[in-house]
Amino acid sequence: MCVVVLLLVNAFVARPFAVPSGSMEGTLEPGDRVLVNQLAYAFGGHPQRGDVVVFDGIGSFLPYQDEPSGLKRLLVGAGLAPAGDTVYVKRVIGVGGDRITCCGTDGRLKVNGVALDESAYLFPGDAPSAVPFDIVVPKGKLWVMGDHRGASRDSRDHLGEPGGGAVPEDKVIGRAAWVMFPLGRASSLDRPAAFAAIEGTGGHGEQR
Repeated sequence: MCVVVLLLVNAFVARPFAVPSGSMEGTLEPGDRVLVNQLAYAFGGHPQRGDVVVFDGIGSFLPYQDEPSGLKRLLVGAGLAPAGDTVYVKRVIGVGGDRITCCGTDGRLKVNGVALDESAYLFPGDAPSAVPFDIVVPKGKLWVMGDHRGASRDSRDHLGEPGGGAVPEDKVIGRAAWVMFPLGRASSLDRPAAFAAIEGTGGHGEQR
């Protein structure tokens, strides 16, 4: 009975996820186990700017391919194996309707014209982006980037591909809510306060 309950929780409520790379340092380290809240965007909710999300990259970051085998899918869902190359963890920088530009004369990334203070999560020594861009996020999609910009393959790397680097909201598995392991790094993954300055400037498909 306990096994059945655990599988149901993993499938529909919350599931552990093993961070596979250093693309989110120093927020998340390789090998960290995070708990993904799969109900965070249920019942009409949407990912918000600043959220750390786990998503399936097939069809956006990756071309369509076969799903993992049943055994591997079970081990990943239980947090006992890395998710591999099809599941990613990144930070949401922009939502549908947002215009994101980088970088101006001040060297900062802007969302809807608002310069974003990324000092709370950007990896020390990293620039906001070494790749210049000016994009409008399509409705129903997300622009995501790693916190360790110099070691992250994210939306910027897929600008010239179908979808332009944006990830469909329906590919989001959930919000990474807590670091569970190692115990010395246990903490909640709260939305940085810097994103509050962008609230009300558009998003989720609003036209400006």
